[in-house]
Amino acid sequence: MSSDNLYLLSPLTALSPLDGRYAEKTNALREIFSEFGLIHRRIRIEIAWLEQLSSQSNIQEVASLTTNATRYLHEIYENFSLEDAQYIKEIELTTNHDVKAVEYYLKERLNKNKELSRVSEFVHFACTSEDINNLAYALMLNDARNIVLIPAVREIKDALRGFAMRYADQPMLARTHGQPASPTTVGKEFGNFAARLRTVIESIEDLTIPGKFNGAVGNFNAHYIAYPEIDWPTISKDFVEALGLNYQSMTTQIEPHDGIAQFCHELIRLNNILLDLDRDLWGYIALGYFDQQLVDDEIGSSTMPHKINPIDFENSEGNIGLANALLGHLAEKLPISRWQRDLIDSTAMRSLGVGLGYSLIAWRATSQGLSKLQLNSSLLNHELEESWIILAEAIQTVMRRYGITDAYEQLKVLTRGQNTVTKESMQSFIRQLPIPHDARKRLINLTPHLYTGNAAKAAKTLDP
Repeated sequence: MSSDNLYLLSPLTALSPLDGRYAEKTNALREIFSEFGLIHRRIRIEIAWLEQLSSQSNIQEVASLTTNATRYLHEIYENFSLEDAQYIKEIELTTNHDVKAVEYYLKERLNKNKELSRVSEFVHFACTSEDINNLAYALMLNDARNIVLIPAVREIKDALRGFAMRYADQPMLARTHGQPASPTTVGKEFGNFAARLRTVIESIEDLTIPGKFNGAVGNFNAHYIAYPEIDWPTISKDFVEALGLNYQSMTTQIEPHDGIAQFCHELIRLNNILLDLDRDLWGYIALGYFDQQLVDDEIGSSTMPHKINPIDFENSEGNIGLANALLGHLAEKLPISRWQRDLIDSTAMRSLGVGLGYSLIAWRATSQGLSKLQLNSSLLNHELEESWIILAEAIQTVMRRYGITDAYEQLKVLTRGQNTVTKESMQSFIRQLPIPHDARKRLINLTPHLYTGNAAKAAKTLDP
């Protein structure tokens, strides 16, 4: 293969696995966070600003646009193509400035329309590049959140809630510090993660994504020197909010990015919940609590034919690590800028979609892993039948109620470090306790399978 052919981008030649091995899993983000997606939203903002200016009666130089002119403007955005974006990149070869290339492209398009040619100099009027870019990235985040991210993580949350309902009554031995502990139910443990995801989903949905539009250093300097009589902050606020964003009034040249940092931190929190889930399920598969659905043509190991590995949860864990590393850097870097502006945020922001891309790959892997799980209830039941020792908590707690001294210490002597605690030895201990008949009967009838508290009820009443 010639070296020249290596430069032809394909899934096999892509530098990043986001556009290579995992290209199909990240397709939904490509229109949003690609260079095309960024340019497309810049076009939208520039056009919207020109329309905003034309709606101001005291800016006589920009007459109110006719229906035909407005339609022409909207068609530029709505019909924007890869060829158009490529043409803008060609302009950038001359300007060496990406936003200025968008401005020149729009002026060229407007000059082909008689009415709009008269106002073409008001494209990018009083704007700094960051006015356009911060709003473009805000729209990208908004679209990614609503169109891609929330639906993907809701799919996991709903699957976990489904498991919670289905296995609400299936008892299992809990493990604290990896050691046998008071029982829970399989459904309750899935419910724990569903509840955590619901909370973080709500937090992400409630996030306000801010945007600024106030000129070169945030003071409307150019605006006021051109039109001193106009209330520019109000016009700017109306403009930003019309885009569905939260208006940021106090800025330097750049929007301070605290909102994006918060967004990144929420994604890290979400990813860490899924990382916790991945590791728990990996461990439960290792214990045999779950089998994985057999796919006939798949191979688990190149040398060990018997293997069915928990690769989906491992894939998720690896990609969460990559996502959180990048999201963490962005959350720490973006809110910091030297004086009124440096360009580091512009460079870093271009990789925002990468952090979201690795997150999305991880979530898809977790979803796939969940779809393969098959509960091994016979093993869970057998393990509980062999674990009468875990009733020590129940017995000593009842003893405390009835004032028996050293209750904890007595059960410690009976059970701690013992490998021969059986149903018979536990019940023999219970029968000699000086407690009321009803309490003794309740303990005699207690089994590890029944000692699950309100786990089943909690799983069954889990909020959607």
